[in-house]
Amino acid sequence: MVLTTASLDAVGLGLVLPILPALLGQVGSAASTIPMHVGLLTALYAVMQFLCAPVLGRLSDRFGRRRVLLASLAGATVDYLILALTSSLWVFYVARAVAGITGATNAVTATVIADVTPPAERAKRYGWLGACYGGGMIAGPVIGGLFGGFSPHLPFLVAALLTAVNLTLSLSMLHETRPDLPIKSQESASTSAPFRLQAIQGVVPLIAAFGLVQLIGQAPGSTWVLFTQQRLDWSPVEVGISLSLFGLVQVLVQAVLTGRVVTRLGETGTIYLGIVADASGLIGLAFVTGSWAMMPILAALGVGGITVPALQTLLSQRTPEQHQGRLQGHLASLNSLTSILGPIAFTTIFALSQIDADGTLWFCAAALYIPCAILVTRNARSSG
Repeated sequence: MVLTTASLDAVGLGLVLPILPALLGQVGSAASTIPMHVGLLTALYAVMQFLCAPVLGRLSDRFGRRRVLLASLAGATVDYLILALTSSLWVFYVARAVAGITGATNAVTATVIADVTPPAERAKRYGWLGACYGGGMIAGPVIGGLFGGFSPHLPFLVAALLTAVNLTLSLSMLHETRPDLPIKSQESASTSAPFRLQAIQGVVPLIAAFGLVQLIGQAPGSTWVLFTQQRLDWSPVEVGISLSLFGLVQVLVQAVLTGRVVTRLGETGTIYLGIVADASGLIGLAFVTGSWAMMPILAALGVGGITVPALQTLLSQRTPEQHQGRLQGHLASLNSLTSILGPIAFTTIFALSQIDADGTLWFCAAALYIPCAILVTRNARSSG
């Protein structure tokens, strides 16, 4: 059920992308202001996830995972209905803010996986979680574009229906994975000082490495269209096909390869492999001159997707069970923060270098793996 929830969260984020300009036009926005509103609404969603993911994580530690997930699904269902029916711009802003809050459940779903999965199997399960999210991000724009052709409001009705079905199934099938957690949390709150993740040896460097990897991932996500249209003269159709292929490769790698690679190389070895693969793909983009050369680059970037599940596994293994929600909340919040800062940083780099050196942004992104590798290496030495 939690994998289904993760998929639907991603669908909800992705389906609005192709229909947002038309929807803003219908609610009365002037054509000249639509780009501004698109940027503000996208940022608003990410900001609310950044602020609320740690809160949901802590709430799940205190009150249980099931209650938080059910409340979020109920809120998301109502929110989608409002988005489908509203004809007011300010209501749309409020609804997107609520969508950011209810969409912050990825912290809780990751916590559920930590609750029910032995440490040796967590990388595989986190790979599945990433694959579900990636699949939802592929399906979301398809749903939005398909049903948005009839009406910009219709995709939200579809999303509301899917979320309501998920809520109904969760009510009967989703069980609390930590039934003793509220008692333990209350006892610890009354008998000890507030818990801080920084107190766990090795967690802070790994969280920093996690943030760097997520930030690097924003480079292709934010500049792919701009770069491929300029360097390779791709049409919108070719760009769309390449993005779909990239998404499918990442989904397959995370769903199929992550667990096997971790079994053979261990979490730290898997992180190194992911760093090398992704950095190679980024550097390859700086030199690419033809469409066919993009195939091995897409494969390398796809293999780089194993880094995040391996890091997430190391972090979950270091953190006490009763504080898994807090950890995953911080990770989800950090991911949201990079989705705000990354596009600004990398599109700015591209804008400043596109005339004479449009590959600069890929070198900058790959260079961020140097401190990331140092952090992981220091962690491995200190824990070894």
